[in-house]
Amino acid sequence: MIYLRSLIYTLGMWIFTPIFTTSILLTFPLPRRTRYIIISGWARSMLWWLRITCGLSYRVIGRENIPITPSIILCKHQSAWETLALQQIFPPQVWVLKRELLWIPFFGWGLALTSPIAINRAAGREALKQLVSQGKERLKQRFFVVIFPEGTRLAPGTRGKYHIGGAWLATHTKSTVVPVAHNAGEYWPKNSFLKRPGTITLSIGNPIDAAGLKPDQLNQLVENWIEQEMLLLDSR
Repeated sequence: MIYLRSLIYTLGMWIFTPIFTTSILLTFPLPRRTRYIIISGWARSMLWWLRITCGLSYRVIGRENIPITPSIILCKHQSAWETLALQQIFPPQVWVLKRELLWIPFFGWGLALTSPIAINRAAGREALKQLVSQGKERLKQRFFVVIFPEGTRLAPGTRGKYHIGGAWLATHTKSTVVPVAHNAGEYWPKNSFLKRPGTITLSIGNPIDAAGLKPDQLNQLVENWIEQEMLLLDSR
């Protein structure tokens, strides 16, 4: 049954995505925030389809911690699920991502229209300069900036290196950081076709003011909160 429901979800996504992406190409002349609101409709549709076909929903702890002013979201990365859910839970946002994602037919084209910060991971310090320059611009345009500090999806129970980029951006723009933990990988594992029914828990931590902190200090605070919260999610 899980296989069949997962298949129905995937078929629906394959059919809907090219049609939706083709239509949103027409949004190119619109302002960035307007484009985002329209394009994020794809994520909201996919979350609805996921609930209908696979019986997979979610709940949010700490929604009151979402700042009013644009901030930097540093989120645990376990699944494809959070790439959808963050768009529904948080205000308009842009993502820091590897530029190769923009080359994917249909999906990448739509992603490019959301004004992401697409970096070359091999560029080192130049990538950090690009991150600060474009991140500052996006924050001024009232976008939240989403970064997965571990850089890649990891299986539940595993812990990757927390890269400095998000903390670097926050300290150089004097922004607020919002740490986010979730257990989506237990229901929609990395690179998995199968999706288990249930309720994903996503927890939003207290905002951290980057003013007066060094990047490595801020990065450690974020890592400590996320990893500690990961241990508590199942009991919440």
